[in-house]
Amino acid sequence: MPHEWVRAWKPAVPGIHEVFHARFVAHAYPPHTHDTWTVFIVDEGAIRYDLETRHRGAAGARVTILPPHVVHDGRAASDTGYRKRVLYVGTDVLGEGLIGRAVDDPDIEDHAVLRSLRALHRALQHPDDALEAETMLAVLSTQLQEHLGDRTVGSVERPDDEVAADLRDLLDEHRFEAMTLAEAGQILHMSPAHLVRCFTRTFGIAPHRYLVARRIDAARHRLLDGEPLAHVATGVGFHDQAHLTRHFRRHVGTTPGRYASPNAPGGS
Repeated sequence: MPHEWVRAWKPAVPGIHEVFHARFVAHAYPPHTHDTWTVFIVDEGAIRYDLETRHRGAAGARVTILPPHVVHDGRAASDTGYRKRVLYVGTDVLGEGLIGRAVDDPDIEDHAVLRSLRALHRALQHPDDALEAETMLAVLSTQLQEHLGDRTVGSVERPDDEVAADLRDLLDEHRFEAMTLAEAGQILHMSPAHLVRCFTRTFGIAPHRYLVARRIDAARHRLLDGEPLAHVATGVGFHDQAHLTRHFRRHVGTTPGRYASPNAPGGS
């Protein structure tokens, strides 16, 4: 029998209750329900499942979304099995009012939605980039809400640029702290998804990328002042030295150690 395995964890991302990656061949889920939304992609093989009394299947380039409190099961569609990646998303992200539409139409064959979900899974592989994952969840949740016919998506109470400016000020004020979009939303009385939309439309950059750039700029000054690398990393809001190095190389084109070395050729 081909190898079966499971990997599961709870990320530090508000709204995501669990990340679940698995490969199954013989395992069959009995009928069950969740309190959360089940959002998944099948990377290899195919799945057959029943959603209430409706026979369904999932495979290939699509995102499948199963609503909370609705009975479903699952099994491999063939003896070669399948590999899937699942997010269990809270009803604070997708409201229970969308359940009926999801029962009727759980499959989303939209490449933009598929790309968003794959990008979110990649971000979730790095626990020290929780804000990036939270930003991507906000983008994905908007796409899912639009698919499910949520009429409140895109409703505006304040101009985008005002909301974006308030979020920028808040990020600047707390740029060395681990602030989540959910916390920013509580302060500014806006949903994380709306904050991301306004910020990106106004400034042409996602909130997490803006914050990383601000932290890198601060790190450069502190490194050139001779501050130890490990102190700089945590002092400007990165999880550790490795976290800073990964982003620093992307922004500056070299490692922070080489950047601050007096023997390094050239300058930046």
